[in-house]
Amino acid sequence: MFEGLSDRLDRSFKILKGHGSITEINVAESVKEIRKALIEADVSYKIAKDFTSRVKAKALGSDVLNAIKPGELMVKIVHDELAELMGGEQVGINTKGDPAVILIAGLQGSGKTTFSAKLANYLKSKKGQQVMLVAGDVYRPAAINQLKVLGEQIGAEVYTEEDSKNPVQIAKNAVKRAKEYGKNIVIVDTAGRLAVDEEMMTEISNIKKAINPQEILFVVDSMTGQDAVNTAKAFNDLLNFDGVVLTKLDGDTRGGAALTIRSVVEKPIKFVGIGEKMDALDLFHPSRMADRILGMGDIVSLVEKAQEQFDEEEARKLQKKIAKNQFNFNDFMKQIQQIKKMGNVKDLMGMIPGMSKAIKDVDIDDDAFKGIEAIIQSMTPEERENPKLLNGSRRKRIANGAGSNIQEVNRLIKQFAETSKMMKMMTGGGGRKMANMMNAMKRR
Repeated sequence: MFEGLSDRLDRSFKILKGHGSITEINVAESVKEIRKALIEADVSYKIAKDFTSRVKAKALGSDVLNAIKPGELMVKIVHDELAELMGGEQVGINTKGDPAVILIAGLQGSGKTTFSAKLANYLKSKKGQQVMLVAGDVYRPAAINQLKVLGEQIGAEVYTEEDSKNPVQIAKNAVKRAKEYGKNIVIVDTAGRLAVDEEMMTEISNIKKAINPQEILFVVDSMTGQDAVNTAKAFNDLLNFDGVVLTKLDGDTRGGAALTIRSVVEKPIKFVGIGEKMDALDLFHPSRMADRILGMGDIVSLVEKAQEQFDEEEARKLQKKIAKNQFNFNDFMKQIQQIKKMGNVKDLMGMIPGMSKAIKDVDIDDDAFKGIEAIIQSMTPEERENPKLLNGSRRKRIANGAGSNIQEVNRLIKQFAETSKMMKMMTGGGGRKMANMMNAMKRR
């Protein structure tokens, strides 16, 4: 994510690192590189110039001129300005209503249907809401089928009228039905086109008038850069939407849309899509995104993802087992399943400060645990329960059963033993300190 921009900004900061103080000359050189980095990231020249003018003015302030480490202070200035450019504060969505109606708009291929289901899943699983999805794209049969499949996957009702070609009436009927059946939230997926056209704009404007939504979200493919920004402006002029959703952000190496869409349409980015899975949806935090762009990681989001999978009762049971040296491969497998639920492995590692640069050329896919799981599943229930039974002949049998080799099995057993030791050390005061530290970071 934003790989090219991160690399260019890093190079621009190195200009100052060898200097004992900031001068107009070396600031100008560094700022010039920052402006180039932003323009290469598909940020418009005007926005890039305004941004770097603000950075330069702050960098030449008295506090910075007297700083011991001018390069580090420059990073902070750029970080704060990036966060401000992207909106400053995280902004939530309005779910007040009886029911609350959320209208989803955007071009064809932007990811509206998938996002609609992801949002329903988020509101249902994390906010405890009763959600109804509405298939309002009557022109693309695949869109209705897709929404049905996704709705079934997340356990949300999908309202359709497959014989109707009137999306305005479908939306009105859906809201009425949702009220009758006690649904808290209605999410209306709408049709898109390959480009902005009058017919599409008129249709979605009529839907808005008919159902009077509490929230209108504009969905855009972040990888389209300035085209995304221009499309957002056209939609906002008509709909006056409440917020932006950036999809496919995990594949965006430039970042132009994320950086500039807020300042062009003056509406906040509310969500970002970072994968195909139904839980691959994040709230957009400008400051945390600035952290990631500058290679600082995003430890707060990592802690939040871990806490979402954290079961207090299970943790207490596990702690007792660790204290008694009873931690086994069944427990180890449960920990792996929890990590997998947190999201894409490479994305998670990129949230650790300093890791994003280290792993940028390393291929880590979602099947990173596949080999480990195959080895554990090839053990007998008795072997998983009591790892001490794993002698040479048993290890050989397990390797054959997992389609692996004895070296991989030995490596896993060694890693398991080291993990057990480390976890035992953390069950005492160290574990409590770490838990307190993680909670403090979350409140930051």
